[in-house]
Amino acid sequence: MITLVTGGSGSGKSAYAEDVLTGFGEGERIYIATMYPFDEESQKRISRHRMMRAKKNFSTVECYTGLKEQKIPSNAYVLLECMSNLVANEMFQETGAKENTVQAVLDGVANLEKQAAELVIVTNEIFSDGIVYEEETIRYQEYLGRINREIAKKAATVVEVVYGIPVVQKQAGGE
Repeated sequence: MITLVTGGSGSGKSAYAEDVLTGFGEGERIYIATMYPFDEESQKRISRHRMMRAKKNFSTVECYTGLKEQKIPSNAYVLLECMSNLVANEMFQETGAKENTVQAVLDGVANLEKQAAELVIVTNEIFSDGIVYEEETIRYQEYLGRINREIAKKAATVVEVVYGIPVVQKQAGGE
């Protein structure tokens, strides 16, 4: 099953998603990291996140593009963090899907869902700032929005984290 966790920057969504995943039990835990280490700041952030996860027994898999090809151990508990980075990577990295980003990402999510016992996906809420962006950024927002909507339809649970407080938007058995 899929659990989709969303929220703004610094909302606590990552910590909440890790807690959800560790709450499934003691099975194998896979953290699929999508942040491409393009500068010193991103490398520091990646190191900090790895240290935070170390005590929770996660195995980290770096996956910047091509999620559809990712293989994971059968019935593992998987945390995909984060959708926003994955979409940007697929759009802008040389190895990315470019204009086929939406389908490539959705196919990748379907691939993980087939293999995982539980799949928790973290995404960002980037749609409420009211700022008018350049065309390329607008296309990114459109792609991420379409992907988030499709994943939310398939997800058993959708949670928005606001100031560290999880607000359930959808729960299994309901809409």
